[in-house]
Amino acid sequence: MFPTPRTMPALVCAALVTLAGCSSSPAADDTTPRTQHSPVQQRTAHPTAPARVTIPSIGVSSPVMELGLNDDRTVEVPPADQGMTTGWYTGSSVPGERGAAVLIGHNETRHGKAVFWDLRKIRKGADVAVEDGQGNTVRFTVTATETVSKTAFPSRKVYGPTDDRALRLITCDGLYDSEGHTVDNLIVYATAAD
Repeated sequence: MFPTPRTMPALVCAALVTLAGCSSSPAADDTTPRTQHSPVQQRTAHPTAPARVTIPSIGVSSPVMELGLNDDRTVEVPPADQGMTTGWYTGSSVPGERGAAVLIGHNETRHGKAVFWDLRKIRKGADVAVEDGQGNTVRFTVTATETVSKTAFPSRKVYGPTDDRALRLITCDGLYDSEGHTVDNLIVYATAAD
């Protein structure tokens, strides 16, 4: 299971993130989830979905698939047999547009190491390039990383509105609980470089 988007008061799309193979965290509130965007996150007429993400400093070059919501309102994750593929949560902004774009990837699956295995090694200032389906590339610069407990996931900070052209990379992290699920999430924050 993975992120759990929930609607917050002011139409802020919030989510708690939990990767496949990880346990999902309870939502920040129990209101009926929606995938609405605040005015800050309105999209242009015909945005192009991301097709590839590249992070040279940790050797990532991955195709990007689209992820929606599961029936239980958790965010879909790439299938375990596609562990080297990242996913763009379509309820977030298109990378390069104003607002927070969210890319999710496994750090490992039952098949072994996955696309974000080395995400914990990324450092402030690292370059992240996201290419869309038309071959246009937006470059982001990492501004911070954060490891958080899945029970205290900062939904507003990750999924909430922002005037920046922001990118969030999310994976599981930390120790394993008694059921074999990691207890933390690793979040990488980045902003468009230009």
